[in-house]
Amino acid sequence: MSIVNTNIDTKEPIRAEELIRGFDLYQEQSIKTIAYPDDMKLWYPALGLGEAGEVQNKVKKIFRDDGGILTEERKKAIVKEMGGNLWYLAALAHGMGMSLGEIALANISELRGRVDRGTLQGDGDDR
Repeated sequence: MSIVNTNIDTKEPIRAEELIRGFDLYQEQSIKTIAYPDDMKLWYPALGLGEAGEVQNKVKKIFRDDGGILTEERKKAIVKEMGGNLWYLAALAHGMGMSLGEIALANISELRGRVDRGTLQGDGDDR
């Protein structure tokens, strides 16, 4: 098992496999529901990520319709939309020949680096 220094809070090493396992299990199950042709393996899920706007719309309605209070009904609707986005991310990773776990690990390592450099805030992809 590889050990990587990615723990955001403590800087203590964590096992990369532990971080990756859950993401990969989700991806293995979710990609079984792919119903588009192989020549759309990048286009379809990438375009589906427009569903992120649905998450935004549901959150916006918390303020417009619910007085700024997250109701259980609204929470369920947001979670459902987030699940759809997770599916598209898993499908896109699969279409690129990548594991969702690998992507999660790379991201948490990037965040750890930002914590170390004191660049969590600010602009730019390469902070």
